[in-house]
Amino acid sequence: MDLVDFARGPALKVAFVIFFIGVVWRLVNVVFLRHKRLLSEPRRSVGTALMGGLKGMGSRSWPHPEFIKRTVTGEALGYSYHIGLFIVILFFAPHIIFFGSFIGARWPALPNSVITIFAVITVTLFVAVLSRRLGHPVLRRLSNFDDYFSWFIVALVLVTGLMATAHVGGPYQTILGLHILSFDLLLIWYPFGKLMHSFYIFPTRAIDGYVMTRKGAPS
Repeated sequence: MDLVDFARGPALKVAFVIFFIGVVWRLVNVVFLRHKRLLSEPRRSVGTALMGGLKGMGSRSWPHPEFIKRTVTGEALGYSYHIGLFIVILFFAPHIIFFGSFIGARWPALPNSVITIFAVITVTLFVAVLSRRLGHPVLRRLSNFDDYFSWFIVALVLVTGLMATAHVGGPYQTILGLHILSFDLLLIWYPFGKLMHSFYIFPTRAIDGYVMTRKGAPS
């Protein structure tokens, strides 16, 4: 068994099991958290509050005008590299084949050259994000191991993927094996770090919007 066979065989299976159990465990813990009972009299109907929750998902995904001047750099970097990740992950032909083997569906892929450009841009944005975190006094003080390791493991997947595509850094099979292993590590770390925000971000914003609307406040 060579490195690629190990990475996409036993290692990937173990990683998926840990990922699935970890995500379910985190979500179940959130569901069973003790929540404060709403004691104030409802100012809006449940239907209106639900609409407020949907509105809250959008309004809280974009900075308020009062803060945009201070947060524009972080917002631009954050949205840009997330878009880059989305494109590289979902529209690269080998990735489509990989995901399609699980869900039984395929979709059109972008040309490899386009994916490479987006991957290079995304890695550059990742470096900019790290530089900003290290150079910003407040962000640097707020950052912990989770922030840096989550950054590192996602960047590692991107960089090894670029190296495999460009056939640089060593034999193709070795670099491909390292790319898949880095993805395995990402799956294992995912439920236990801040990467779990991808499961929380929209539901929490919807719940916040619902609660605020139910109280009669703008969502």
